[in-house]
This record gives sequence, structure tokens and C-alpha cells, in this order.
Amino acid sequence: MAPSPAPPPTSQFERHDTMVAVPRLRIVRYVGLAGAILLAVAARLGGVLPQWRAGVTPASIWHDDHGPLVLTGWLLGTALLAGAWWAARDHVPSTRWAYVTTGLWLLPLLAAPPLGSRDVYSYACQGAVLRDGGNPYTTGVRELGCPWLDSVSPTWQDTPAPYGPVFVLAAGLAVVVGGTLLGTLTVLRLYALLGVALTAACLPALARRRGVPPQRALWLLLGCPLVAVHLVSGAHNDALMIGLVTAGLLVTVARPSRPVPMFAAGVLLGLAIGVKATAGVVLPFAMLAATAGPYRLRTLLRDGVPVGAGAAFAVLAVTGFSGLGWGWVDGLARSGDSVQWTSPPTAFGLTVDYAARLFGARTDAVPVTRLVGLAVLVALLVVLWWRARHRDPVRGAGLALAATVALAPVFHPWYATWPLAVLAATVTVAGTANRWLLVPGLLISFLTLPDGTNLARFTKLPGALAMTAFVLVAVVIGVRRSRRGPVDADQPALAGSAPPQR
Repeated sequence: MAPSPAPPPTSQFERHDTMVAVPRLRIVRYVGLAGAILLAVAARLGGVLPQWRAGVTPASIWHDDHGPLVLTGWLLGTALLAGAWWAARDHVPSTRWAYVTTGLWLLPLLAAPPLGSRDVYSYACQGAVLRDGGNPYTTGVRELGCPWLDSVSPTWQDTPAPYGPVFVLAAGLAVVVGGTLLGTLTVLRLYALLGVALTAACLPALARRRGVPPQRALWLLLGCPLVAVHLVSGAHNDALMIGLVTAGLLVTVARPSRPVPMFAAGVLLGLAIGVKATAGVVLPFAMLAATAGPYRLRTLLRDGVPVGAGAAFAVLAVTGFSGLGWGWVDGLARSGDSVQWTSPPTAFGLTVDYAARLFGARTDAVPVTRLVGLAVLVALLVVLWWRARHRDPVRGAGLALAATVALAPVFHPWYATWPLAVLAATVTVAGTANRWLLVPGLLISFLTLPDGTNLARFTKLPGALAMTAFVLVAVVIGVRRSRRGPVDADQPALAGSAPPQR
């Protein structure tokens, strides 16, 4: 694979545009900081606190002692953070500015309780089970015992851990090091920070090799409210997975066709799979990215096999070292227990069920539409890989992650950060071309309340109908565009830049 060009030099017009934007950028930085502070206040007064409360609704939160302040702080804080992210989308002056600004936004949330999800308490209990000699892949934490069981959502108390052995071992270490619940949560949040930091360190170099301005790539990811609220404040293990995926992809494009670096890249991707198995969809594209020169089966076998071997070695080694067996693969089947319209295949099933009720029939279409969605996903992944042979495999990996998020049986807001992290390094065109990355992030940021209550639970009928209609419209538009002829989405508008040639 030929080396990708460096980003084009900044033109006089672009320098002038940045100078004009400096006062606005200063406002952007502190508006976002104000939003983060409001979110930290909302977390302190009504965030994801240790004691689980049953029957929580937006109305019941409003009637709590600090309910109006919590909901107002959450709504206004999210709006300010999202608005600041949007306002600077095409005017990021430097990587340093992006680092400093997003770092400031994270500081208030580091001093506050978690936001947006109770998953971090599940991590803590799974780690406690491991510390006490149990296997969190055999059954839920209720049966195995956990000193902090009351903090875990009842939905997941009887569910085996769906995470890979890398993260389960890390969770066990967090319990050993942290000791108390607060100490364990602190260590788990440090893991999330490490994952975000690793992504932030690798993304600029990955973007440069794709011909993308590194400061814009950083901003598209780090400035997204989902990173601050869910990856850092909520301490989701997705942060670690994304960091390892980004590092693995960077090694493949930086040192292609060299066996030792390619094996190391595979190890990084294998560790990512050991955090969350869904990282595995990136592996075939990384094997393509490892090849030097035009695609040939011979070069794929020569350069790509070391990547696959490194990933297999990492997964096998960590699974064997953990002594927990392969129960983590079986645990993936239980991750679909949640039924929400935010997953398009699930929304289709719910819509069919609602339509059947109009005629007095009772159906259970969700399992069927989910299976159809998985079948479509498999086919789409094959098509994306086949097309990536002569295009940009890194972009193909990002699209594969996007397809996985869209067609999986379950969708949670933090899942949107998976494709965002990779695609941010491949969008060569400023303006309209990167808005399709931002708009979903803006909307998804408002899906969960500070205490982890998912608004999708209270909007099942309208949400399912809206999602179904949206997908149908998107499919119609896509078919019409395909009939007009292929459009090369990789074609850059910036002078002097070009997608990598294969």
C-alpha cells in the first residue's frame, strides 16, 4: 500500500479564516466548559449514584428534591456541549487547541459521579466475582455474589458478563487495587481515560496518513459529547476498545508489509477483541491495510496473515491466562436482552408487532427482524471488505463499525463512538462531508438522563415508527443515488490531498 500523502499546507485564505474565527473559538471553548460544569452539577445531584431506584421516569425525577435542577442542568449542559462541538467543526486551529479545549471539558466530569449508565457498577461486580474466585461468564452477579449488588441494574444482575477476558481481568484488578466501591470506580474511570488518551495520541498520525487534517479528526471525536458523558464520565469499556483499535490501525498503516510490526498490530487488535468482541470486524480490514502496493492475494497472505496471527495469539493467550474459558463468547448472546427502538432491526420488529395489534393479532417479530439484521450485516461486511481491496481499508473499517452499530440487535448511545473514532481519521472533505458524522452524535447525546434512564424506554411506539420510517427513506435515497452511478466518497476537495492509492 503506497504511503498516504500529508495534509495540504494551509492556504492564505484558510489562515485568514482561522484568524477571523479566533474570538468565536474562544467562546466555543468556554461555552463547552460551561456545559460540562452544568453536567457535573446534574451528576452530583442526580447522576448514577450507587443505590438503584426502581420505577424511575422523567416525571419522577422532576418531582425529586433537586429534580428540576438536575433535568435543566442536563438539558442545558448537553445542549451547550453539543453546540460548542458543532460550532467549531470546520475551524479547529491546531491539535494543541483541540487537546486543551476537550481536556478542559473533561475536568468537571472527573470530579462528579458517573453519568448516563449504570454499566460501571456491573463492571465492578464482575470484578468482585473474579476477585473472590468466581467465573462471571457462568451466570449473573446475583447468583455469584457481589458486595455492591444493589448498585447494579436488575436487567444485568442475572446476565453473564458479555465482555472479553482482557476487560474482566482488568475489572478484577480494579477491585483489588480500589478495594471499596468508590476506589474501584476510580480505577475503572482511569481505564477509560487511558483508552481515550491512547486514541487521542494515535488519531493525529492516523489522520495524516489518510490525508486528513489531524486537528479536525481530533475534534470530531474528542469534542463529541458522547466521549465526555459516556466514555469518560460513564467509564465505559468501549474507551479501551477504541484506543486499542486505533493503535492497531495506526501500526498497520505506518509499517505495512513488515512482519514484526504487523504481528504487533494484530496483538493490539486482539486485545481490543478481548475487551469487546465487536472489535473483530476491524481485523479483516487491518489485514488489507497491512499490504504494500496494489491488492493481490499473494500480498494479502504475505502481509495480512501476520496481523491475523497476532490477533489470534493475543485472544488465545489472554483467554488461557484468565482461566475462565470461552464463556465470554456465549455471554454475547445475552447482550440482546434489552428491546429498544434505537436498534433499527429491533425497531422494525416492534413496528410489525404494533401493526399486528391493530388487527387483533399478537406477533413476536423482534427475534425475526434481529436475525434478518444480522444476516444483512454479514453480507454488508463482505461487500465493504471486497470494495476496500482497492480503496481505503481504514475507511472500510470505520464503515464496518458503523454497519455493526446500525444492524446490531441492541444499540446504546456510546456505541456511536466506535465508527466515529475511525471515520474521523478518514473524512478528507470539510463542511458538508463531515456533518453526517456530527448530526447522529448530536441527537444521540440527548438519549439518556443523568441517572442512566434511557428515554427510548418511554417512547417505544413513536420511536419505533420514526426509526422505521427513517431507515426506509434512507434506503430509498441510497438506491436512487446508486442508480445515478457511484460517487467516490473518498474524493477530497482539498487541493494537494488524495486518498491512498492501492
